[in-house]
Amino acid sequence: MDNYGENMKKLIIIPAYNESESIEKTVRDIIENAPSFDYVVINDCSTDNTRQICEDNGFNIVNLPVNLGIGGAVQTGYLYAERYGYDIAVQVDGDGQHDAKFLGEMADYLEKNDLDMVIGSRFIEKQGFQSSKARRIGINYFTGLIKLCTGQKITDPTSGLRLIGRRTIVQFAKKYPKDYPEPETVVAILKKGFKVAEIPVVMRERQGGSSSITLKKSVYYMVKVTLAILFENFRGDKHR
Repeated sequence: MDNYGENMKKLIIIPAYNESESIEKTVRDIIENAPSFDYVVINDCSTDNTRQICEDNGFNIVNLPVNLGIGGAVQTGYLYAERYGYDIAVQVDGDGQHDAKFLGEMADYLEKNDLDMVIGSRFIEKQGFQSSKARRIGINYFTGLIKLCTGQKITDPTSGLRLIGRRTIVQFAKKYPKDYPEPETVVAILKKGFKVAEIPVVMRERQGGSSSITLKKSVYYMVKVTLAILFENFRGDKHR
């Protein structure tokens, strides 16, 4: 169901780095299942033929001149959304994990409940791809840390499927973490008094390519994100 206010402008941001195996399927899923949304592929200086596939198919694409990483690519999308007056923006990963059929429901939920962010969670109804056991341990850790800092339970704090309203677009266009941004930014907006909720979604396994989070990077990820969350929590408390 996709009946969010007819006059609302909605944008899907698709960060893509070397997603040649899945980018065409991802965009065509959006065109078919979320027709009231515009979309933009943010090609983060891919070294494969992601750009060529998008251009051959006439997809809307922004080609970054240098690799900015996931945070920079997504922030580019939020800057695009702010500049062109979008009321809603949602991140859909270029690897095909996110199902576009849930986007209309997420937009409706944002409107009806006057929210600033809606997160698509794998773990409310526990259907579809549930990630690896090791990653679920990390996700549970961040769920607990975020609840400790903000008082709110976020079951899927690393979910990239996040739909936001206009004032969150403005915030994220100004400031967005370089890498592993999802848990940190949830804490940042919760500490500002923004309203965040989750709804259940079904996610797929990655449709191609490989994850940017390797075993070696996972230690850095846990330490970096923990420190970032604690910093955002301290800063939020300081400015209350």
